[in-house]
Amino acid sequence: MSRLFADRADAGRALAGRISETGGVVPGLSAEQPLPLIVGLARGGVPVAREVAGAFNLPLEVLVVRKLGAPGQPEHAMGALAAGQVFVVDDVPRRLGVSDRQLHEIVMREDALRVERETRYRQERQPYSFDGRFVVLVDDGIATGATMAVAARAVRAAGAAGVMIAVPTAPRDALRRFADDPDIDRVVAVDVPEPFRAVGLSYGGFGQVPDDDVVSCLRDR
Repeated sequence: MSRLFADRADAGRALAGRISETGGVVPGLSAEQPLPLIVGLARGGVPVAREVAGAFNLPLEVLVVRKLGAPGQPEHAMGALAAGQVFVVDDVPRRLGVSDRQLHEIVMREDALRVERETRYRQERQPYSFDGRFVVLVDDGIATGATMAVAARAVRAAGAAGVMIAVPTAPRDALRRFADDPDIDRVVAVDVPEPFRAVGLSYGGFGQVPDDDVVSCLRDR
């Protein structure tokens, strides 16, 4: 039977335990290396990440991933952006009739929204640098893995020395894909339901996370 987490905090504690069981965050970290960074994907991943950061006494950061939707067809994703990095899917804009100028305007708008949200979540604190750090990307679960894949590529492109993906629940095929991804060093999950139907089915309480809760999580760390 699939494990049922009471809520995201419970899932975060279970995830911290699984990371500890599988060798900790970075085995053999030297005193000269910067502390690893626990990064919660907004919004649902942040309460989970807070528990992981607290368990290992590590800094907590937030990451907002924004989809690049086509003009008038926002359900058609042309790519995504995160951490100042932009990823466009091959020739999708051309096939959708989106000009370079339109794409540039969409990127500028979505990146401005990303910066605004991350700034609001952090309040007065400056963002942590990913450069040279081992980064643990945490979400409340993985369904398709598309958002997490963008996050991993973004922090690598921003200079991360290593990347771990850590989630309470995910389908086995997504975990296999991430394990084979050269941008990702480790993959940790607690609950791998067979068959996988939805992230929320592993939780007793899985409501939306308000912005104020994200701010509170980051302030606590």
